[in-house]
Amino acid sequence: MDKKALEAAAGTYLRAAAASVAALYMSGITDPKTLLNAFIAGLIGPLAKALNPKDPAYGFGAKKK
Repeated sequence: MDKKALEAAAGTYLRAAAASVAALYMSGITDPKTLLNAFIAGLIGPLAKALNPKDPAYGFGAKKK
């Protein structure tokens, strides 16, 4: 995986995790442990995409350039 693909993947992970935290925070949940759990849960979707060998975007199934 080259640097550009790695940056794209990391950006996707962080956006998903930040959206999870923001949704809970905006609904009034401010407990740091709960927000941390939401951040970790937000990483699950992009991580599953990266681990999918049939996904051509990035991860184990991405074509080498």
